[in-house]
Amino acid sequence: MMAEGDTDWEIHLRTLSSSARESNFSNDPASDQSLLHSVRKLTALCKSESSENLTARVYPQLNKIFQRSVSSISRSRSSSGLLLLAILQFFLDYGEFLLHDADPSLRTFFRSCLSREFADPVVAEATLDFLNLNKKKILLSFPTLLPQLIAWNGEKLEKTFLRVFPGLMSPGSFLPLFISLVDLPVLVVALEKVERSSGPLIGSSIASIQKSAAPEQRHWTSPGMEVALQAAISLPSDRLKQALKLAPRLLDVYFSIALHDVNHSLKCALIPMLLDRNSKLFPDKLFTYEVRKRLLNFILAAFHQSPEFIAILKKPIVDRLGEAYDSPEKAELALQLCWAIGEHGGGGASHKDEARELFESLELLLYENLSSSRLGVGDSVLGSSSSTVRRSSQSRLLCFVVTAIAKIATHHRELLPRARVSLGKVAHSRISDARVWKRARDYLGLMNEPAICLSVLGPSGPSSGSIQKPGTINWSEGRTKMIANIPFYILGGQEGLPPHDFSLMDILPGKLGTYALYCFHV
Repeated sequence: MMAEGDTDWEIHLRTLSSSARESNFSNDPASDQSLLHSVRKLTALCKSESSENLTARVYPQLNKIFQRSVSSISRSRSSSGLLLLAILQFFLDYGEFLLHDADPSLRTFFRSCLSREFADPVVAEATLDFLNLNKKKILLSFPTLLPQLIAWNGEKLEKTFLRVFPGLMSPGSFLPLFISLVDLPVLVVALEKVERSSGPLIGSSIASIQKSAAPEQRHWTSPGMEVALQAAISLPSDRLKQALKLAPRLLDVYFSIALHDVNHSLKCALIPMLLDRNSKLFPDKLFTYEVRKRLLNFILAAFHQSPEFIAILKKPIVDRLGEAYDSPEKAELALQLCWAIGEHGGGGASHKDEARELFESLELLLYENLSSSRLGVGDSVLGSSSSTVRRSSQSRLLCFVVTAIAKIATHHRELLPRARVSLGKVAHSRISDARVWKRARDYLGLMNEPAICLSVLGPSGPSSGSIQKPGTINWSEGRTKMIANIPFYILGGQEGLPPHDFSLMDILPGKLGTYALYCFHV
């Protein structure tokens, strides 16, 4: 029942009725400054008084006003964002009682209103507050405009956006959201170009922006794209600077949620996109470093969580191994993929065919690098410093390839004869970097001692629920369990007789080494 002293609810209801009347259809509801106050006041009264009668009287008027506001957006000079958000809140609060499905209204708001008013900081903040307040009631399947909202308004909305962020990770938005976040600086450049050529963005629809002189999302290797982005980097705006710092932080949250809350199929579908975008990032040095680090960390974490992804994604992985010579960033990606292939046995014991094909790709990469390393290909056309950097990068890649070949053959013993042939060629090559051929020689020696080889190069723990094999050591338990049979192979860098002239402090850090030394002597 309505409170006795509160008589102005009738005034607010008359304001709604007047605005919703058909005779006022030509007028813009957003231009009436008192209307927003009346909507908020009546919504609050419906809550505080729990009056079903008042709710039923308010609803038809609000529904008409919502439809009128949406229809007049294209010719309106006033912002309707706050009014529509207030009405949407009423629809969500009382939709069940009124049998009103709010989803079409929400979709209309995002496509019609927010597409024009994402650049308005007041509407942007109110939208994020609205989403945060109602994140348990709505599952967003239409968040494509939110990256524009955060790109244009920058760090001042970061905390509010992060509160909403988990709600954006629906199955339909998960993959597109990654592209939006990683291209946040590109989006800022595009929107700023539109603003320079067409005036303020507030009131301009996304449709008109897409038809304007904004830079098209051309192929990353196209000269036009490179010129546009380099021009933006030479004199970055405050918005661009904020986007360059904001995007890596948002990716941190995205990848954290992806690892823990997203299903396997979506995670698996994301990895090829990461492999592709590793070399296609906004060309700011710090930004590319920060983003590339996060991409690689997620890829390796996903492979650790689900080793079978390596077998499932064999084709894109092999393609990236073939690009190892193209650029430093592609070489680093190939190197990390080599490590993952070896560490997880090409996908595990149940994926022998895929493991064999990955092994063959590693062999090819090894022979190609070995041949060019012997001949010094490219050294004659490069300066001395460039040649040194190239040889160092190539030697590092060869070390990882050699280790991956040895490890995958230890996981899949039918590949051991081929691994011995490959490692033998490296060991006898005597290429300029001794680290490479010495490592191959050491692995060949290990292969003559199967138990030690399994301990050092075999799986670090049981995979796919299988029992850990005898002789293998779960190194991840090194800080909680004492390991008696430490392979002397890892002491190869120490001087003197192996059984005596070494200290476990050299190989185990801190207090663990002290405890291990005590146990060893006892």
